[in-house]
Amino acid sequence: MNSAQQISTQAASSSATTNVTKKSAENPQDRFLKLLVTQMKNQDPLKPLDNAEVTSQLAQISTVSGIDKLNNTLQLLNSDVAESLSMEATRMIGHNVLVPGSMLTLEQGAAVAGIELEQSADQLKVTILDNSGLPVRHIDLKNMPAGVNAIPWDGKTDSGAVAADGEYTFAVTANQGGNDVKANTLSLGLVNSVTPNEKNALLDIDKLGLVNLSDIKQVF
Repeated sequence: MNSAQQISTQAASSSATTNVTKKSAENPQDRFLKLLVTQMKNQDPLKPLDNAEVTSQLAQISTVSGIDKLNNTLQLLNSDVAESLSMEATRMIGHNVLVPGSMLTLEQGAAVAGIELEQSADQLKVTILDNSGLPVRHIDLKNMPAGVNAIPWDGKTDSGAVAADGEYTFAVTANQGGNDVKANTLSLGLVNSVTPNEKNALLDIDKLGLVNLSDIKQVF
């Protein structure tokens, strides 16, 4: 027998051994039934196993096997969902999105701030601050609906001067009938790329960094 034949024979033998081992490892029911048969063969003739005990043991192995199959099915479903979400997220590349944050970018005299309201508000105040934390513009709005709202800024300060392009931050207060309304600030950013994740997808947003797909509030 030449070297090639020896390698082929060894590989076949190894494959057969691996298949037997794998089959044995993947069939807990077979192992259980062998143990049960052995137990019945070696039982005390004066105290044999009753039907209720055998039925109980069979039910236990059936339950364990069912749970294993269910877990495997769930893992496959989760994998398919994660892949589907990643594919959907790639469609956002090149689009602007609103995500949780308080940063505001002024470019060519225009910027957009995002606000998410838990309920409608009859009064809404937006305060835009420079990088020193000093307010440069106050915007008063009325009758804002619940949900996500985009608030444009024309780049002008309270004095009417044109603010310099760059990074700003903003804060929001909202009221309805004199009562405070919860308002979450949202930042606008451009989606550059998408990174698949085991449970979700991560979007690389210009100047905002990595953001979970589930944090996207609105796409433009």
